[in-house]
Amino acid sequence: MNGTLYLIPTTLGETPITQVIPAYVIELIYSIKEFIVEDEKTARRYLKKIGIPTPLDQIILHPLNNHTPSEEISSYLNAIKEGKNIGIISDAGCPGIADPGAEIVKLAHERKIKVVPLVGPSSILLALMASGLNGQHFTFHGYLPKDRNERIKKLKDLEKTSQQKNQTQLFIETPYRNQHLLEDILGTCNGQTQLCIACDITLETEFIVTKPIHAWKGTLPDLTKRPSIFLIHAS
Repeated sequence: MNGTLYLIPTTLGETPITQVIPAYVIELIYSIKEFIVEDEKTARRYLKKIGIPTPLDQIILHPLNNHTPSEEISSYLNAIKEGKNIGIISDAGCPGIADPGAEIVKLAHERKIKVVPLVGPSSILLALMASGLNGQHFTFHGYLPKDRNERIKKLKDLEKTSQQKNQTQLFIETPYRNQHLLEDILGTCNGQTQLCIACDITLETEFIVTKPIHAWKGTLPDLTKRPSIFLIHAS
């Protein structure tokens, strides 16, 4: 009998484990001895934090990132054919969502391997839930262009799409460029367009506020090095 591929959620920062990861998920993680991980160091720290009883030097970790050869990735699920369970751990949040884990999940389906997603925090969904914007029609775009001119053009396109389709637009930026993106949003979008800024989700410093673009001017939070998600909705 084949094993199962489990999609294992992690915290979004230094949030207490029991605050965001259900007990049954922790118990299940304890039973797994082989993981596919976005970053080995981060994964070991997480497994240690949840108190996994298996010594870390006895746990198999397969790295999955932009540098992992495709032929190596194809071998990561071999143990499942031997009846063993394997878990996927991303750096933060839920595997497969804005995360390279989707590649392994796709491979698992092709091989008719059972895939089980486990409950945990998704910054994208939590931000949308708390925004008060349209949660029935939305699109997540990941990172916007690094080039400022292209980024401004993209913001105009997203605002136009939001207005035409009554659709919430979600996007992110690397923490050290958050402030530049925020300034571009305020300088590009219509004053009546709603903007939600959600940062440090589930942490003690959590900040989630929605208001029109014009109301943000002069009252900007400091988002430097703080994981953030931006949501806009134009009417």
